[in-house]
Amino acid sequence: MKQRIFTFLLLTITALTACRKDRNEPSIKEYDDAQIQAYMSTNSLSDFKRDTTDGDTTGLYYKIINKGSGAPLEYSDFISLVYTLRSMDGKYTASDTILNHQYLLLGYVSKSLPKGLQLGIKNALKFRGASMRLLIPSRLAYGKSGFGTGSITNTNGRIAGNQSLDMYVHVINDQQVYDDLVIRNYMSANGLTGYTKAADGTYYKIITAGTSSVTLNEFSTVTCTFTANLMNGTAVNEVYKTSSGALAVSSTFPLGVINILKTSGKVGSSLSIIIPSRLGAGTQGVGVVPPNAPVRYDIQITDITNP
Repeated sequence: MKQRIFTFLLLTITALTACRKDRNEPSIKEYDDAQIQAYMSTNSLSDFKRDTTDGDTTGLYYKIINKGSGAPLEYSDFISLVYTLRSMDGKYTASDTILNHQYLLLGYVSKSLPKGLQLGIKNALKFRGASMRLLIPSRLAYGKSGFGTGSITNTNGRIAGNQSLDMYVHVINDQQVYDDLVIRNYMSANGLTGYTKAADGTYYKIITAGTSSVTLNEFSTVTCTFTANLMNGTAVNEVYKTSSGALAVSSTFPLGVINILKTSGKVGSSLSIIIPSRLGAGTQGVGVVPPNAPVRYDIQITDITNP
């Protein structure tokens, strides 16, 4: 029903905008603003401010949720951010903040993200630790070509051309604190108890204590089975879910896992280890692991060989 109302309002506002003596159709700026106004009306959005930086040229609307602090962000700053995104026609939604996690130079935003996000952070959000809701006109989103693959009729397959966007944006102030919050929320949501927090921020649980006196180190090779998953349940590595040969510890596991294995990894042991992002794939990410993503490892060790 909301989508029908939005479509009706958009058509009405666009038609009124077009009824001018000096032209027959609205400009893209007028069309975008009509689309955003209709969306706000349909969804009862209030207290949004229009970005008036440089003479009100961006067409962005924003609402600060949490104010940040410190020095204002510059285009030369690297930032860690999480976001959600929804096209205003309701056909595309990306709401997973585990996957929607970026580490980037504010002055250079990849083509997969809308230009309006960069402007919104610089002009409106301004500080680390802040969050906001941001309405981005299509000309500062993905333009007339849209984004993604497949038919525009497929939900979440593609953002249609000339679609304005509704985004939630949070620029993280302290990644270490944020990682710890993500991990604790994950454990709470999944009923995980009995974990110990190590000095480096890794959480671990010895499910089965090993019986061997052999001590594992970063130069060891191990025969084991293990799984690795993001905090949203996405599998990172299932290659060794059922069996493995002898694996080199240093090239198989990230630092956070190695640190725990060196103290608690024994033949016959079973461990669950949740590592913060800085002890895993870090700010760059790797494979399906996005930047700044904690990862959970569940490991069963059957043999250890030291050089």
